[in-house]
Amino acid sequence: MAQDVLCEVNNCVYNKSGNRCGATQIYVVSNKGKEAETSHETDCRTFKPE
Repeated sequence: MAQDVLCEVNNCVYNKSGNRCGATQIYVVSNKGKEAETSHETDCRTFKPE
């Protein structure tokens, strides 16, 4: 399991110093059904704007 989750979305409430994600869990979904071939086909549903 990942110890550090990084995020470059500056206006997310979970983005902490050093671009560290402070969310207790991360929810990532595929834009292409249940499978994705690249990271470009995914979205982070954990995002919440400031």
